[in-house]
Amino acid sequence: MPLGPRFARMWAAATTSALGSGLSTIAAPLLVASRTSDPLTVSAAAGVAWLPWLLFALPGGVLVDRVDRRRLMILVDWVRVAAMAVLAAAIVTGHPSISLLYTVLFVVNTGEVVFRSASQALVPALVPRERLERANGWLIGGVTLMQQMVAGPLGGFLFLLAASIPFFVNAGTYAASAVLIGTVAGRYRAAPRDGGTAEDANTAGREGTAGEERRSVRQDIGEGFRWLMRQRLLRTMAVLIGLLNLTLTAATAVLVLLARERLHLGSVGYGALFTCMAVGGVLGSVIGDRLIGWVTATWTIRIGLLIEAGMHLALATSRSAWFIGFALFAFGVHGSLWGIAASSLRQRLTPPRMQGRVGSTNLFIAAGGNCVGALLGGVVAARFGITAPYWAGFVLAILVSAATWRVFDRATVDRAYRTPAPEESNGAAGAIS
Repeated sequence: MPLGPRFARMWAAATTSALGSGLSTIAAPLLVASRTSDPLTVSAAAGVAWLPWLLFALPGGVLVDRVDRRRLMILVDWVRVAAMAVLAAAIVTGHPSISLLYTVLFVVNTGEVVFRSASQALVPALVPRERLERANGWLIGGVTLMQQMVAGPLGGFLFLLAASIPFFVNAGTYAASAVLIGTVAGRYRAAPRDGGTAEDANTAGREGTAGEERRSVRQDIGEGFRWLMRQRLLRTMAVLIGLLNLTLTAATAVLVLLARERLHLGSVGYGALFTCMAVGGVLGSVIGDRLIGWVTATWTIRIGLLIEAGMHLALATSRSAWFIGFALFAFGVHGSLWGIAASSLRQRLTPPRMQGRVGSTNLFIAAGGNCVGALLGGVVAARFGITAPYWAGFVLAILVSAATWRVFDRATVDRAYRTPAPEESNGAAGAIS
């Protein structure tokens, strides 16, 4: 991986952490289901896991922009180690209450919100600007591989051996992540607002100027949001991610019913559909930087929107499991390419001192789309039929493709690649070692 040893260690940490998070994602509902058959209690575990993304994505971005990002990631990992260890120990001793599981899920996913925002803000400080696509591809690929391909079967197998094992292993992966991040040399405090450099803040061991410290969290969130809203390219991508996540989550929320009623698949076949998507995601992450360089980011984004529409159309009309599998595979490739292009453009255009807030605003919008989509999918399917969410997703994808086609024109995107983030021209880097 020719991206430097510091990025390699952060990639290893993020990938290891993703494996642990994937294991608990599988094991948590299994643990709840082993203690109760109440559907509301079981589904509440997923709600508790999503809630921190809505509550803490925005203030988490402020925190990322105020403190040393590497040290923050280490602290988050050790807190998650303690939380998972408590849950695993409670299972071993025979006292795994549902309320304890909910509490641990809330703590761990709150940490995931902050960890994700900090890691995204750290990438531009670890790799050269021209290698951002490659770096983001490696990160997306590692997370996809571990969470969607490895963690699923491994988590179920470990739970069968003993209910506590997946959670102990998860605690171990967070500990390994903390150690790996600890080996990344340098300090990574954002540049202060007063025009100084990140080196000034790091050398002084402070979070910026006295004026900056007096600013409220609300003011900092507002500054990041207003900056994003003034950037036509990034603003459009953020809104698109929220809308498309809404239709995607609505589609996947009822996919199990579509697989059973129209494709006549059992549980193994249903799981294989997600495997197709994951395989496409890994492939897209591996070839992403080269493919984007070949077809340009403009056409990566435009073609991706058409692939999104095509996937929904295939799910709405086809009764062939093989064709649906291929459509989900193509969507997986597109998802990785879109993620690489969107992250890289945002990292290129965002001032270093605002990477955390701008990135967390995107996470908040994306999470909002996921939460609404999870509820909307079932409501629409129940009212209008099982294929209705897919027809709605197809129509929305076509409409947003037409509405945003000119936003992603070649000249605009090329200019974004050539223009440095504002504070880079003043010498304000995101990392000083």
